[in-house]
Amino acid sequence: MLLAFTSLFADISTEMLYPILPVFLTQVLSASGSVVGLVDGIAQATQNIVQGFSGWLSDKLQKRKSVALTGYFLAAIAKPLTGVAGSWPAVLGARILDRLGAGVRSAPRDALIASSVSEENRGKAFGLEGIGDNLGAFLGPLLAVLVLSSLSIEMRWIFYLAFIPGILAFLMVLMVRERAVNVSAKSKIGVDLHQFPAAYWKYLLATALFGIGASSNAFLILRTKDLGASLEATILIYAGFNLVAALISYPAGFLSDRFGRRNVLLGSFTVFLVSYLGFAFGQSLVLIGVLFVLYGLHQGIFRAVGRAFASDFVPERLRASGVGWYSTTVGLLQLVASIVAGVLWDRISHVAVFAYGAVFAVVGSIGLLMFTRGRDESARPG
Repeated sequence: MLLAFTSLFADISTEMLYPILPVFLTQVLSASGSVVGLVDGIAQATQNIVQGFSGWLSDKLQKRKSVALTGYFLAAIAKPLTGVAGSWPAVLGARILDRLGAGVRSAPRDALIASSVSEENRGKAFGLEGIGDNLGAFLGPLLAVLVLSSLSIEMRWIFYLAFIPGILAFLMVLMVRERAVNVSAKSKIGVDLHQFPAAYWKYLLATALFGIGASSNAFLILRTKDLGASLEATILIYAGFNLVAALISYPAGFLSDRFGRRNVLLGSFTVFLVSYLGFAFGQSLVLIGVLFVLYGLHQGIFRAVGRAFASDFVPERLRASGVGWYSTTVGLLQLVASIVAGVLWDRISHVAVFAYGAVFAVVGSIGLLMFTRGRDESARPG
């Protein structure tokens, strides 16, 4: 229960500021779209890469709590540091610190959850943590809107206030009693790359072809603001996006078990394509709001099924490393996509960002069909 509240507070802290950050960079610090893409791309790549190595460190040290505490503390102090930033490089530094903390805490937190209950109740424990995580992602933006509208404070204060739930997450972990457990982290980096089968690398290639066009969600937020939405309305739309992504995650996993990972993942790519085409050419704010929420379907499906499919291609002993390298691939390609999107945003047009993403959604879909052809998604290697 403590770790469920930990995830609740941590996600409230993170999601209070995420929909505000692109606006803060462009309107308060006068940064360009290229800077927005660079900041968020590097931040997300940092989290995905560190998360894999954190899994290895957590397994090696067998001291989950201390590693998790370090991660939660770093993420908490990064929030006010973002608020006091007077230039975009300072924001970049704070965001790297924030996502470094998020990456460090993930794997040891999973191990703490596993050790807190018996094996037959472990699924329920992770499900409870997931409720806290998803609820926090929904409540964080709503809390930001409430504070902005009721207190009429300037934007920087959201970053300062986000420290409170962040430090509460740290305190929740502090109260957790650690027990020894022989459970490997869910996501870690294995360096013996030759051990992975060729089919796994083909799947990563298909993921990369899609990912090179999947830029930061910050550009969806900027596009919404670009069409005239108020800051409060933009944040509420983002909250709806998070809610849809959270609600679809479990059904998506269930459907992938029943109908095959590739089929469900291909559906996710199609939703992405439709959403990005809508963002490219839609002019109605209502339509953009609907598309943003629709995009939540892609995000929830991709997060849940993409990792599950990656684990299907590797034997049990390599599952954590397989998911770790998958997460690293997604993070690095999002960095590339976000940098390209920033350049397109500044030098060509806002429409070009989403047209570019739509093109690679088609390329990635073709790659998924070609490189995973004949794959029996229901089979699990031993």
